[in-house]
Amino acid sequence: MPRRGLVAGPDFEYFHRRYFTPSEVAEHNQPEDLWVSYLGYVYNLTPLAQAFKGKGMAGELASAPGWPAFDGLRSFSGDLLLKPILEVAGQDISHWFDPKTRDIRKHIDPMTGCLRYRTPRGRFVHVPPPLPRSDWANDFGKPWWKGSTYQVGRLSAKTRNIRIINTLTSQEHTLQVGALESMWEILHRYLPYNAHAASYTWKYDGKNLNMDHTLEENGIRDEEEEFDALNMDATLHTPAVLLYFNDDLTEL
Repeated sequence: MPRRGLVAGPDFEYFHRRYFTPSEVAEHNQPEDLWVSYLGYVYNLTPLAQAFKGKGMAGELASAPGWPAFDGLRSFSGDLLLKPILEVAGQDISHWFDPKTRDIRKHIDPMTGCLRYRTPRGRFVHVPPPLPRSDWANDFGKPWWKGSTYQVGRLSAKTRNIRIINTLTSQEHTLQVGALESMWEILHRYLPYNAHAASYTWKYDGKNLNMDHTLEENGIRDEEEEFDALNMDATLHTPAVLLYFNDDLTEL
């Protein structure tokens, strides 16, 4: 790993966090900024939404290789195929999926008696129509929910709060972080508040933290459930990490 001043660590210009919290996913809830989570992972479906914007059921055919893009065909039925996805922007949609197959849940279609995808919100992008039709092309490759094309990271199943106190300036910030995030990932979250965060030594209870380890692995226990059991306000007992400046102002 490259060195940043006196503190060894990753190059944050190319650093990517592995985990995102449900509240972070929820912030991306617009057609032009659309994230969802399912089965433990987070996906950015913005490119998918942009690709199908203004297209309807016939738009799949209009955008298929070898077919002309007729404006009338492209706008037929509006955004019907995109609507179910737009309705769940920023949400977890694990209930759409069979956890064993990691595919959309299926059921017997009462109209045809055939096994079909179960889409109670309505048919959406890459789901075949219930009956054969000439305005649907299936040569789009993998459906959007298969593979890692849109994957941006893992969903933090458990989150916790941590206070970060800059002993040089006395500034304090409370961050919600994933329980499995390393201290480097937490530092990355903290950068908007202090661009020089990597020029500090991070300590808890007087001991230097191992930045490759999680909070728990560094001995910073999550006692929220214990406080709840005692009817005590856990927010009044959020553990604090202290930052001690020890380097030049290396800006990330």
